[in-house]
Amino acid sequence: MPTLLGCYGHVARPRPDLLDHFRNDERAIEGLPIRLVIALVVGVASLGVMMNMLSGLSGLTVTELDARPSPDVVGPNYETVEITVVDPDGAPVADATVVLTSGTATIDGVATGTTGSDGTATISIDPELGPNQQEGTLEVSIKPP
Repeated sequence: MPTLLGCYGHVARPRPDLLDHFRNDERAIEGLPIRLVIALVVGVASLGVMMNMLSGLSGLTVTELDARPSPDVVGPNYETVEITVVDPDGAPVADATVVLTSGTATIDGVATGTTGSDGTATISIDPELGPNQQEGTLEVSIKPP
């Protein structure tokens, strides 16, 4: 009989390997598929509710507006440009603020205008080109009403 030092009384028996217990259990996998199906159904239902809530927030979404300048090309003299602001459907947008700033062509400061009921803003500009520059651009920004 082996002698145990420092241990009086109860001696622990060796436990069976836990992997052997799991390996021999034929019913352990039965509950897994149904749990996955339930989690999938609950997840899809929650996603549907969240998407429905987000689609109801149309007041917080951004609508792209388009600018249609007339004329498209201006010379380096004092010019008047009419810019029509339209929504994605092509309808004119009233009370939008149109801001013209320097691009590769320069203007003095920032030129602004507000669209009327027909969606058109009239802005007077005096663009200038740099030395040895044949053409340039101006930047158009639109602030929705």
